[in-house]
Amino acid sequence: MTGEMRHGPSAGSSRFPRLDIGGRAGASFKPQHIETILDDPAPVGFFEVHAENYMGAGGPPHAALAAIRERWPVSLHGVCMSIGGPQPLDRDHLNRFKALVERYEPTLVSEHLAWSTHETTYYNDLLPLPYTPATLARVAGHIEQMQEAIGRPILLENPSTYLLFRESTLSETDFLRALVRRTGCGLLLDVNNVFVSATNHGFSALEYLADFPLEHVGEIHLAGHAEQQDDEGAPLLIDSHDGPVADAVWKLYEIVIARTGPVPTLIEWDSAIPEWPVLKAEAAAAQAILDRHAALPEGQAAHG
Repeated sequence: MTGEMRHGPSAGSSRFPRLDIGGRAGASFKPQHIETILDDPAPVGFFEVHAENYMGAGGPPHAALAAIRERWPVSLHGVCMSIGGPQPLDRDHLNRFKALVERYEPTLVSEHLAWSTHETTYYNDLLPLPYTPATLARVAGHIEQMQEAIGRPILLENPSTYLLFRESTLSETDFLRALVRRTGCGLLLDVNNVFVSATNHGFSALEYLADFPLEHVGEIHLAGHAEQQDDEGAPLLIDSHDGPVADAVWKLYEIVIARTGPVPTLIEWDSAIPEWPVLKAEAAAAQAILDRHAALPEGQAAHG
Protein backbone atom coordinates (compact mmCIF):
# COMPACT_ATOMS: atom_id res chain seq x y z
CA MET A 1 0.00 0.00 0.00
CA THR A 2 1.32 3.44 -0.83
CA GLY A 3 0.80 6.50 1.30
CA GLU A 4 -0.28 6.80 4.92
CA MET A 5 -3.66 5.59 6.17
CA ARG A 6 -5.82 8.53 7.19
CA HIS A 7 -7.74 8.38 10.41
CA GLY A 8 -10.84 10.04 8.97
CA PRO A 9 -13.40 12.27 10.66
CA SER A 10 -13.87 12.38 14.40
CA ALA A 11 -17.01 11.24 16.15
CA GLY A 12 -20.02 13.41 15.39
CA SER A 13 -18.63 14.80 12.13
CA SER A 14 -20.20 14.29 8.71
CA ARG A 15 -17.33 14.60 6.23
CA PHE A 16 -17.69 11.13 4.79
CA PRO A 17 -19.22 11.04 1.30
CA ARG A 18 -22.81 9.84 1.03
CA LEU A 19 -22.66 6.74 -1.16
CA ASP A 20 -25.51 4.62 -2.45
CA ILE A 21 -25.25 0.83 -2.28
CA GLY A 22 -27.95 0.23 -4.87
CA GLY A 23 -27.85 -3.24 -6.42
CA ARG A 24 -24.31 -3.94 -5.28
CA ALA A 25 -22.65 -6.97 -3.72
CA GLY A 26 -20.35 -6.43 -0.77
CA ALA A 27 -18.18 -8.34 1.66
CA SER A 28 -17.35 -8.44 5.34
CA PHE A 29 -14.45 -6.12 6.11
CA LYS A 30 -11.60 -7.83 7.91
CA PRO A 31 -8.65 -5.68 9.09
CA GLN A 32 -6.06 -8.13 7.74
CA HIS A 33 -7.29 -7.28 4.23
CA ILE A 34 -6.96 -3.50 4.57
CA GLU A 35 -3.81 -2.99 2.51
CA THR A 36 -4.96 -5.32 -0.28
CA ILE A 37 -8.35 -3.64 -0.42
CA LEU A 38 -6.92 -0.11 -0.56
CA ASP A 39 -4.61 -1.17 -3.41
CA ASP A 40 -7.54 -2.75 -5.31
CA PRO A 41 -9.13 -0.25 -7.75
CA ALA A 42 -12.47 -2.12 -7.68
CA PRO A 43 -12.76 -4.42 -4.67
CA VAL A 44 -16.52 -4.80 -4.00
CA GLY A 45 -19.61 -2.58 -3.90
CA PHE A 46 -19.65 -2.05 -0.14
CA PHE A 47 -18.31 -3.38 3.13
CA GLU A 48 -20.07 -4.51 6.29
CA VAL A 49 -18.64 -4.43 9.80
CA HIS A 50 -19.84 -5.73 13.15
CA ALA A 51 -20.57 -2.73 15.34
CA GLU A 52 -19.15 -4.33 18.49
CA ASN A 53 -15.67 -4.48 16.95
CA TYR A 54 -15.56 -0.66 16.80
CA MET A 55 -16.95 0.46 20.14
CA GLY A 56 -13.59 1.62 21.46
CA ALA A 57 -12.72 5.30 21.13
CA GLY A 58 -9.98 5.00 18.52
CA GLY A 59 -6.81 3.18 17.56
CA PRO A 60 -6.09 0.89 14.60
CA PRO A 61 -9.67 -0.46 14.22
CA HIS A 62 -11.06 3.03 13.66
CA ALA A 63 -8.15 4.05 11.45
CA ALA A 64 -8.86 1.08 9.18
CA LEU A 65 -12.62 1.57 9.13
CA ALA A 66 -12.26 5.29 8.42
CA ALA A 67 -10.00 4.50 5.46
CA ILE A 68 -12.64 2.13 4.10
CA ARG A 69 -15.56 4.50 4.73
CA GLU A 70 -13.84 7.36 2.90
CA ARG A 71 -14.00 5.36 -0.35
CA TRP A 72 -16.89 2.89 -0.09
CA PRO A 73 -20.34 2.58 1.48
CA VAL A 74 -20.52 0.78 4.81
CA SER A 75 -23.26 -1.34 6.37
CA LEU A 76 -23.20 -1.42 10.18
CA HIS A 77 -24.33 -4.79 11.54
CA GLY A 78 -25.02 -5.23 15.25
CA VAL A 79 -24.71 -8.64 16.91
CA CYS A 80 -25.13 -7.91 20.64
CA MET A 81 -28.14 -5.63 21.10
CA SER A 82 -30.24 -8.57 22.34
CA ILE A 83 -33.39 -7.17 20.77
CA GLY A 84 -35.27 -10.39 21.55
CA GLY A 85 -34.29 -10.50 25.21
CA PRO A 86 -36.67 -10.12 28.17
CA GLN A 87 -34.72 -7.24 29.72
CA PRO A 88 -34.60 -3.59 28.63
CA LEU A 89 -31.90 -2.79 26.10
CA ASP A 90 -28.51 -2.01 27.60
CA ARG A 91 -28.45 1.78 27.44
CA ASP A 92 -24.66 2.02 27.43
CA HIS A 93 -24.44 -0.41 24.51
CA LEU A 94 -27.17 1.48 22.67
CA ASN A 95 -25.32 4.77 23.19
CA ARG A 96 -22.12 3.26 21.83
CA PHE A 97 -24.03 1.97 18.82
CA LYS A 98 -25.56 5.42 18.29
CA ALA A 99 -22.11 7.01 18.39
CA LEU A 100 -20.92 4.66 15.64
CA VAL A 101 -23.89 5.54 13.43
CA GLU A 102 -23.14 9.23 13.90
CA ARG A 103 -19.42 8.75 13.35
CA TYR A 104 -19.53 6.72 10.12
CA GLU A 105 -22.99 7.44 8.66
CA PRO A 106 -23.50 3.88 7.38
CA THR A 107 -25.81 3.36 4.44
CA LEU A 108 -27.52 0.43 6.18
CA VAL A 109 -27.94 -0.44 9.87
CA SER A 110 -29.07 -3.88 11.01
CA GLU A 111 -29.52 -6.17 14.00
CA HIS A 112 -30.65 -9.74 14.71
CA LEU A 113 -33.98 -11.14 15.79
CA ALA A 114 -32.34 -12.91 18.74
CA TRP A 115 -31.25 -12.47 22.33
CA SER A 116 -27.86 -12.90 23.99
CA THR A 117 -28.10 -11.49 27.53
CA HIS A 118 -29.84 -12.47 30.76
CA GLU A 119 -29.48 -10.31 33.83
CA THR A 120 -25.68 -9.83 34.13
CA THR A 121 -24.73 -12.77 31.90
CA TYR A 122 -23.75 -12.41 28.24
CA TYR A 123 -23.96 -15.45 25.96
CA ASN A 124 -21.68 -15.41 22.95
CA ASP A 125 -24.44 -16.63 20.69
CA LEU A 126 -27.62 -15.45 18.97
CA LEU A 127 -30.36 -17.34 20.79
CA PRO A 128 -33.91 -17.98 19.48
CA LEU A 129 -37.14 -16.79 21.03
CA PRO A 130 -40.77 -17.95 21.00
CA TYR A 131 -43.06 -16.23 18.53
CA THR A 132 -45.99 -15.10 20.67
CA PRO A 133 -47.98 -11.85 21.02
CA ALA A 134 -46.12 -11.06 24.25
CA THR A 135 -42.72 -11.54 22.62
CA LEU A 136 -43.87 -9.52 19.63
CA ALA A 137 -44.78 -6.57 21.83
CA ARG A 138 -41.47 -6.70 23.68
CA VAL A 139 -39.35 -6.97 20.51
CA ALA A 140 -41.32 -4.17 18.86
CA GLY A 141 -40.64 -1.96 21.85
CA HIS A 142 -36.92 -2.69 21.67
CA ILE A 143 -36.81 -1.94 17.94
CA GLU A 144 -38.63 1.34 18.47
CA GLN A 145 -36.20 2.26 21.24
CA MET A 146 -33.22 1.51 19.03
CA GLN A 147 -34.64 3.38 16.06
CA GLU A 148 -35.46 6.41 18.17
CA ALA A 149 -31.93 6.44 19.58
CA ILE A 150 -30.16 6.33 16.22
CA GLY A 151 -32.73 8.43 14.37
CA ARG A 152 -33.36 5.99 11.52
CA PRO A 153 -35.00 2.63 10.74
CA ILE A 154 -33.04 -0.56 11.16
CA LEU A 155 -33.09 -3.81 9.22
CA LEU A 156 -33.94 -6.88 11.30
CA GLU A 157 -32.33 -10.19 10.35
CA ASN A 158 -34.13 -13.53 10.37
CA PRO A 159 -32.28 -16.03 12.60
CA SER A 160 -30.72 -19.42 12.02
CA THR A 161 -32.28 -21.76 14.58
CA TYR A 162 -31.57 -25.16 16.07
CA LEU A 163 -34.71 -25.58 18.17
CA LEU A 164 -38.34 -24.47 18.12
CA PHE A 165 -40.63 -23.39 20.96
CA ARG A 166 -43.89 -25.17 21.71
CA GLU A 167 -45.19 -21.81 22.98
CA SER A 168 -44.99 -20.20 19.53
CA THR A 169 -48.36 -19.22 18.10
CA LEU A 170 -47.03 -17.25 15.11
CA SER A 171 -44.87 -18.37 12.23
CA GLU A 172 -41.50 -16.67 11.89
CA THR A 173 -42.59 -14.91 8.70
CA ASP A 174 -45.80 -13.63 10.33
CA PHE A 175 -43.77 -12.46 13.33
CA LEU A 176 -41.38 -10.51 11.09
CA ARG A 177 -44.26 -9.09 9.07
CA ALA A 178 -45.96 -7.87 12.23
CA LEU A 179 -42.73 -6.23 13.47
CA VAL A 180 -42.40 -4.31 10.20
CA ARG A 181 -46.01 -3.16 10.47
CA ARG A 182 -45.66 -2.05 14.11
CA THR A 183 -42.24 -0.39 13.98
CA GLY A 184 -41.55 0.66 10.40
CA CYS A 185 -38.29 -1.31 10.40
CA GLY A 186 -37.05 -3.11 7.32
CA LEU A 187 -35.74 -6.64 7.01
CA LEU A 188 -32.38 -8.23 6.35
CA LEU A 189 -32.96 -11.57 4.66
CA ASP A 190 -30.19 -14.05 5.42
CA VAL A 191 -30.68 -16.76 2.81
CA ASN A 192 -28.16 -19.07 4.45
CA ASN A 193 -30.11 -18.80 7.71
CA VAL A 194 -33.26 -19.85 5.85
CA PHE A 195 -31.51 -22.91 4.43
CA VAL A 196 -29.93 -23.82 7.78
CA SER A 197 -33.22 -23.55 9.69
CA ALA A 198 -35.21 -25.37 7.00
CA THR A 199 -32.75 -28.29 7.02
CA ASN A 200 -32.58 -28.46 10.80
CA HIS A 201 -36.36 -28.40 11.29
CA GLY A 202 -37.47 -30.23 8.16
CA PHE A 203 -39.53 -27.50 6.50
CA SER A 204 -39.38 -26.19 2.94
CA ALA A 205 -37.05 -23.26 2.37
CA LEU A 206 -39.00 -22.43 -0.79
CA GLU A 207 -42.30 -22.27 1.09
CA TYR A 208 -40.69 -20.10 3.77
CA LEU A 209 -39.41 -17.67 1.15
CA ALA A 210 -42.78 -17.65 -0.61
CA ASP A 211 -44.30 -16.34 2.62
CA PHE A 212 -41.46 -13.96 3.50
CA PRO A 213 -42.33 -10.23 3.20
CA LEU A 214 -39.74 -9.66 0.47
CA GLU A 215 -41.06 -6.17 -0.26
CA HIS A 216 -39.49 -4.99 3.01
CA VAL A 217 -36.02 -6.48 2.43
CA GLY A 218 -33.28 -3.84 2.36
CA GLU A 219 -30.27 -6.16 2.42
CA ILE A 220 -29.47 -9.82 1.87
CA HIS A 221 -26.80 -11.94 3.57
CA LEU A 222 -25.10 -14.99 2.09
CA ALA A 223 -22.65 -17.16 4.00
CA GLY A 224 -21.23 -20.64 4.36
CA HIS A 225 -22.38 -23.25 6.85
CA ALA A 226 -20.98 -26.38 8.44
CA GLU A 227 -22.60 -29.80 8.06
CA GLN A 228 -22.91 -32.06 11.11
CA GLN A 229 -25.29 -34.69 12.46
CA ASP A 230 -27.43 -34.59 15.57
CA ASP A 231 -27.56 -37.36 18.19
CA GLU A 232 -30.03 -39.30 16.06
CA GLY A 233 -27.96 -39.08 12.88
CA ALA A 234 -30.14 -36.46 11.19
CA PRO A 235 -28.48 -33.59 9.28
CA LEU A 236 -27.61 -30.59 11.46
CA LEU A 237 -26.35 -27.41 9.83
CA ILE A 238 -24.43 -24.74 11.73
CA ASP A 239 -24.38 -21.13 10.57
CA SER A 240 -20.59 -21.01 10.80
CA HIS A 241 -19.58 -18.30 8.29
CA ASP A 242 -16.32 -20.15 7.70
CA GLY A 243 -16.50 -21.17 4.05
CA PRO A 244 -17.96 -20.40 0.64
CA VAL A 245 -21.67 -20.11 -0.03
CA ALA A 246 -23.22 -23.52 -0.71
CA ASP A 247 -24.75 -24.30 -4.11
CA ALA A 248 -28.22 -24.75 -2.58
CA VAL A 249 -28.01 -21.29 -1.00
CA TRP A 250 -26.96 -19.74 -4.31
CA LYS A 251 -30.02 -21.31 -5.94
CA LEU A 252 -32.32 -19.90 -3.26
CA TYR A 253 -30.66 -16.50 -3.62
CA GLU A 254 -31.29 -16.45 -7.36
CA ILE A 255 -34.95 -17.28 -6.74
CA VAL A 256 -35.21 -14.37 -4.31
CA ILE A 257 -33.51 -11.88 -6.66
CA ALA A 258 -35.78 -13.00 -9.50
CA ARG A 259 -38.70 -11.89 -7.31
CA THR A 260 -37.27 -8.75 -5.74
CA GLY A 261 -34.88 -7.42 -8.35
CA PRO A 262 -31.39 -6.34 -7.24
CA VAL A 263 -31.00 -5.90 -3.47
CA PRO A 264 -27.70 -5.04 -1.71
CA THR A 265 -26.10 -8.39 -0.93
CA LEU A 266 -23.37 -9.12 1.60
CA ILE A 267 -21.01 -12.09 1.69
CA GLU A 268 -20.35 -12.94 5.34
CA TRP A 269 -17.12 -14.75 6.23
CA ASP A 270 -16.20 -14.48 9.92
CA SER A 271 -13.86 -17.36 10.75
CA ALA A 272 -11.22 -19.36 8.87
CA ILE A 273 -10.92 -16.14 6.90
CA PRO A 274 -9.30 -16.62 3.47
CA GLU A 275 -7.10 -14.27 1.47
CA TRP A 276 -8.93 -11.28 0.01
CA PRO A 277 -9.25 -12.65 -3.58
CA VAL A 278 -11.33 -15.58 -2.29
CA LEU A 279 -13.78 -13.31 -0.50
CA LYS A 280 -13.87 -10.94 -3.47
CA ALA A 281 -14.71 -13.83 -5.81
CA GLU A 282 -17.73 -14.77 -3.69
CA ALA A 283 -18.96 -11.17 -3.88
CA ALA A 284 -18.36 -11.17 -7.64
CA ALA A 285 -20.57 -14.26 -7.99
CA ALA A 286 -23.37 -12.44 -6.15
CA GLN A 287 -22.80 -9.34 -8.29
CA ALA A 288 -23.16 -11.41 -11.47
CA ILE A 289 -26.61 -12.57 -10.33
CA LEU A 290 -27.62 -9.02 -9.39
CA ASP A 291 -26.43 -7.68 -12.74
CA ARG A 292 -28.19 -10.40 -14.70
CA HIS A 293 -31.52 -9.56 -13.10
CA ALA A 294 -30.97 -5.80 -13.29
CA ALA A 295 -30.67 -6.13 -17.08
CA LEU A 296 -34.04 -7.87 -17.45
CA PRO A 297 -37.36 -6.16 -18.19
CA GLU A 298 -39.45 -5.71 -15.06
CA GLY A 299 -41.24 -8.90 -14.04
CA GLN A 300 -39.08 -11.19 -16.21
CA ALA A 301 -36.93 -13.74 -14.37
CA ALA A 302 -33.54 -15.01 -15.48
CA HIS A 303 -32.85 -18.73 -15.61
CA GLY A 304 -29.63 -20.63 -15.09
